[in-house]
Amino acid sequence: MHRPALRRDRRITPRPTAAATSPPPTPTSEARDHDRSPGDPPGRVLREDRVDYTPTAHSVVLSRHRAARLVLQCGHPALAGDTALLVSELATNALLHGAIRGRLFRVHLRLTADVLRIAVSDPRGERLPSLRRPDADDCYGRGLLIVAQLADDWGVEPRTVGKTVFAELSVR
Repeated sequence: MHRPALRRDRRITPRPTAAATSPPPTPTSEARDHDRSPGDPPGRVLREDRVDYTPTAHSVVLSRHRAARLVLQCGHPALAGDTALLVSELATNALLHGAIRGRLFRVHLRLTADVLRIAVSDPRGERLPSLRRPDADDCYGRGLLIVAQLADDWGVEPRTVGKTVFAELSVR
């Protein structure tokens, strides 16, 4: 008897953290101080999303689409394109320069009334990003230039393990 071959689904799916699977905070809820990073924008958090991804190229695509969709759902269609590009650049940098085998990278979006903060964390704290001016024929090296041009603010924050690179967009 002929048995059909089993087919494995080889797609890599993101691993949602508790914050990504829980319902969004109610408009009256406040973010707790211990949930904030030192550079987080002040103000009441309207929406927050955190997802850990495996360090693969497909995860960059997934994170970009998820971020754009969430910004659209929050009622900010004008920010969706810039958000997608910022997430893509920061996640690609985490993949290329911050990945360690067996460790995940995290994409964290936090929306307040004034600011959308996009933060990507990876486990390589010793490899800090810096702006550089690539030659015209260089294939790489333009990601942070794009981030610096699009974002109202951006920077790097150390973590106990690794680092977080963030970009902020003004909502108003």
